[in-house]
Amino acid sequence: MATLLHRLGALAARRPIAVLLAWLVVVAAAVGGATTLSRPLSNEFEIPDSEFGRVLDHLGEVIPEVAGGTGTVVVHSADGFTAEQCSALRDTIEEWEQLPHVTAVVDPFALQSRLDGSDRRLARAERRLRDGQDDHDAGRARLAGLEAFLAENPDAATPEVEQQVAEGRARLARAEQRLDDGWDEVRTAGALRAAGSGVSFVSDDRTTALVQVRFDTDTQQLDPAVLERVPETGASLSDAGVEADYGQELTMSREVGGIGEVVGVAVAGVVLLVMLGSLVLAGLPLAIALVGVGVSLATGLATTHWISLQQMAPVLGMMLGLAVGIDYALFIVNRHRRQLGDLVDGGVDLDRDQVRASIALATGTAGSAVVVAGTTVVIALAALAVSGIPTLLQMGLLAASTVAVTVMVSLTLTPALLSLVGRRAAPRRRRTSSATAPRAPWPQRWVGLVTRRPRAAAALVTLVMVVLAVPALSMRLGLPDGSSEPQDSTAYRAYERVATSFGPGANGPLLLSADYGSPVAQDDLVAEQARIARAVLAVDDRVSVLPIGTSEDRRTIAFQVVPAEGPSAESTLELVEGLRRLAAGDSLRETSWLHLHGLIGDANPTGRDLLGDDVELGLTGATVANIEVSERLAGALPLYLAMVIGLSLVLLAVVFRSILVPLVATAGFLLSVGASFGAIVAVYQWGWLGSLFDVHDPSAVFSFMPTLLIGILFGLAMDYQMFLVSGMHEAYVHGRDARTAVREGFSSGARVVAAAALIMVSVFSGFIYAEMTMARSIGFGLAVGVLLDAFLVRMTFTPAVLSLLGDRAWWLPRWLDRLLPNLDVEGAALAERLAAREQSGEGVEETERERELVTVG
Repeated sequence: MATLLHRLGALAARRPIAVLLAWLVVVAAAVGGATTLSRPLSNEFEIPDSEFGRVLDHLGEVIPEVAGGTGTVVVHSADGFTAEQCSALRDTIEEWEQLPHVTAVVDPFALQSRLDGSDRRLARAERRLRDGQDDHDAGRARLAGLEAFLAENPDAATPEVEQQVAEGRARLARAEQRLDDGWDEVRTAGALRAAGSGVSFVSDDRTTALVQVRFDTDTQQLDPAVLERVPETGASLSDAGVEADYGQELTMSREVGGIGEVVGVAVAGVVLLVMLGSLVLAGLPLAIALVGVGVSLATGLATTHWISLQQMAPVLGMMLGLAVGIDYALFIVNRHRRQLGDLVDGGVDLDRDQVRASIALATGTAGSAVVVAGTTVVIALAALAVSGIPTLLQMGLLAASTVAVTVMVSLTLTPALLSLVGRRAAPRRRRTSSATAPRAPWPQRWVGLVTRRPRAAAALVTLVMVVLAVPALSMRLGLPDGSSEPQDSTAYRAYERVATSFGPGANGPLLLSADYGSPVAQDDLVAEQARIARAVLAVDDRVSVLPIGTSEDRRTIAFQVVPAEGPSAESTLELVEGLRRLAAGDSLRETSWLHLHGLIGDANPTGRDLLGDDVELGLTGATVANIEVSERLAGALPLYLAMVIGLSLVLLAVVFRSILVPLVATAGFLLSVGASFGAIVAVYQWGWLGSLFDVHDPSAVFSFMPTLLIGILFGLAMDYQMFLVSGMHEAYVHGRDARTAVREGFSSGARVVAAAALIMVSVFSGFIYAEMTMARSIGFGLAVGVLLDAFLVRMTFTPAVLSLLGDRAWWLPRWLDRLLPNLDVEGAALAERLAAREQSGEGVEETERERELVTVG
């Protein structure tokens, strides 16, 4: 591979203008395609064969008015709504109803009036029944008196009188039956109203109201331009003194970049300037990264003409593409610059051919490591297919294609630009004074300290990483809701006002369907609604249950269930679990040890006890969808982690011809992943350092984060492993003892790895304050993971353990050595080819320059 890349680098160095023009054409084509073909990004998280999807599709067929998407508008008047403000709201509601895809807009005051009216009607019915009961009791008393009189005076009991008494008894019996039926209806209606008593659309102080804008499809599937029309139309409410805030589903940001990302790239530029000492060379890796990201993201956006692209996918691609693009170009530039520096120190007066030879050699050696590292990242991200979740696969494939394009740009455009830079890439000649010995560089001092106390170093790193990983044991997964939006956003204000005025559960109601095998009789409909409501109320962590629709054939009844807390709260997850147990006919709560041993009574009914066998329940809604998505992702995580670990062991065994080196690298990777997860939980779930990282409402961790972080961090960790340990292996193969090989290999690669890690941390940190909430925890996790993996695992733990292992670190059975392919990452085959060319006299002048570069490189 090194030989092939050497030829590619030489070609690009000889034809830099052609290479540059070729990439400009590619960039122009990609941008043109994105401009003409791209369509809006999607906010939908697609999960095949999901239960919530099945229930939602069923409701869409039988009760379509409850199955479409709903957007929430929270209107507020500090002093209470006036008649003029209510009129302005009605006018705006009429305008909203004319918008595309809007099927209905619920007037909160009219709906609240109907709810309040039902209470009044129920109270009037109770009064009429009590009056009727009083009349019935009075009639019964009169009849009893007449019967007593006739018993004392038999002569008065004429046939006519007896007939009147019998008719009186019959009328009283019929009246009593009507009263009993009436009381049953009132009790049923009362129970149903009590079940929905927590539901309201206007606050008690009449300062806040909820407007529901109903669409003909899920809001995640609608064009953002359609959703944006809602707040645009509602802007006129401010003229009437009404404040309007819009829920997350109407305003979720689809922006790909922001000021934080720009700052991150700027910091990376500063690191490059310090590392390379030249503005021109510092700008070169940035240019490579921007070209790679630009081509891949523009191409990805162009594909939205045919496929739906989740809005998180371009963010992830940009995040990863910027980081690896800068790093991969840096590795090649730094190798080339170091080679030129050695020639300059040797007194060589550089010419164009020597510069080109150095570029070719840097591409063949450092480029080989770039190819292996990039391939590792691509495979790890493509392996997300094992999750069976299309959205996750989509994110992985776009990120993988970004990395692949960035590798190609690094291997072709980097040597071309270096050729144009020419001799300016060479550092100034280094001078040393004979009077005083020069101080050893920091990599030599650090690796010397680590290898002198390897047990202490390895133990300390392990302890720190394990302590950081402890919070990960309590990780909860979920998707972001309005509480995670920026505090100055309309979505956050809407969430807070709903939680304050109507309870936090009103931000994430559940949708429940009750399906019957045969139609429910019209006279029994209210009773059935009350029966289902009573069963749901037996489950903990709910506030109210309200019937919201019935199918035309009366085989399906839909209910809204309001949780006690917000959509991402742990109690809401427990509510969903309880409703699932109710639907399955199981005990509503987990049976305790006390129940099993009869120490407390049976206060744990089953779903079968409450519902019988004639009804089937189903759950759906955005909150249920988020929970099911998180469960599916958590279920796919172990298989994916096992695949990544297996890939790590095989890849490193091939590259380093060793059994123990892959095991050490994989152990370090697991430490990094655990510590990263722990840091994420501590900040985003527990709220530690929340003010620093703008975490104002801690909640569940973004459910896609663990899987994505494992794949990306694995690829980046193998990058650093490759660039550090390959030098150690090369020194060992050339006859150094094990400990010396560790020190020499570390010293040769630590500086560039440290710079690369700082660059990645800078880029990833730029996403911590991104406009898109979902990108924040991923950016934080990757920044922490790279920082810990590079400086603690690769630059401390790994040299310490390899120093302890000694020669055993590089042992490989002969039979396995014959089976494993030889990738020639360290360029040994390239050196042999150059030596063979020198001996044969082919290209003597060019070969001498290349041999000299191999020697100094």
